[in-house]
Amino acid sequence: MKTVQSDDHRLHFPQGELYGGELVTPFERPSRVEHVLNRLRERGFPAPVGPGSLDMGPVRRIHAPDFLEFLETGWSEWEAAGFKGEMIAAAFPARRMHTGRPPVNIDGKLGYYALATETAITGGTWGAAQASCAVAQSAQRLVSGGERAAFALCRPPGHHATADMFGGYCFLNNAAVAAEMFRLDGAKRVAILDVDFHHGNGTQDIFYNRGDVLFVSLHGAPEHAFPYFLGYADETGAGEGEGANLNYPMPPGAAYDRWAEALDHGIGKIRNFAPDALVVSLGVDAYKDDPISFFKLTSADFMDCGRRIAALGLPTLFCMEGGYAIAEIGVNAVNVLEGFEGA
Repeated sequence: MKTVQSDDHRLHFPQGELYGGELVTPFERPSRVEHVLNRLRERGFPAPVGPGSLDMGPVRRIHAPDFLEFLETGWSEWEAAGFKGEMIAAAFPARRMHTGRPPVNIDGKLGYYALATETAITGGTWGAAQASCAVAQSAQRLVSGGERAAFALCRPPGHHATADMFGGYCFLNNAAVAAEMFRLDGAKRVAILDVDFHHGNGTQDIFYNRGDVLFVSLHGAPEHAFPYFLGYADETGAGEGEGANLNYPMPPGAAYDRWAEALDHGIGKIRNFAPDALVVSLGVDAYKDDPISFFKLTSADFMDCGRRIAALGLPTLFCMEGGYAIAEIGVNAVNVLEGFEGA
């Protein structure tokens, strides 16, 4: 399996994240990628290749133009306003305060496009987000061109990014862009399987009214886990998308037997959907020692997860998402890929 990766991910490294009332080093940090790369080398995977240039065409089909403009120009507006720190949202269009009109002031505009305060923007964030999406695009082209599977080692991740909001460490929705590219390449139907611990609210938001992309997400129950406000089992799609959105929320302490049962059910739904390609949002924060999650999967479980996904027999693109047990992220992510390849 070929891997696509860009060192430009290092452009994004906020020095602070608001967590538990404290400003801490972000859980989503550059060293995550280094651990995955080291494990890929140890296990004999081919050396990663760099991405091609970002094609903004598919990105614009997924994300709103005003949101993309904000990501591109926000930092310069922030600096021009005289702010010295990193961009962290301080005000939001909360319940009954939303008119649909973004503020002109960058401090207000920041809150308008943010969905949470844990994600800061720096001077290098837009460049890193573009590079991450280019990684997903290049890996998608490998699969669309005939490879059985490819691994997009994306950073920043993407599945929390909606059509017009960033947050959860995500800015551009890499998996959604890749799924749209499969459609543009002629796939009649595409499935996205999100195994990250946190609900892929952004991907759900983007495809909720579409019937050509099936979204399946296994995640912590939203009453207990970020992003909190979406991810319930009764969210099944709307309009043409009715029935094409499947959520499997699970409670604190869920172990692999329960998680694998949900995975198998989701895989069955994917098989019945009969897609032409599969995108896997590969988060490994369901791991038992992840610092911001509460599932109990072991490293061996991720190997079995890969085997189960491979049983679908679909052209498959893996897009890296979360996983914050830094020392184990490489083993867990690569175990999924090895399980897939060995099946």
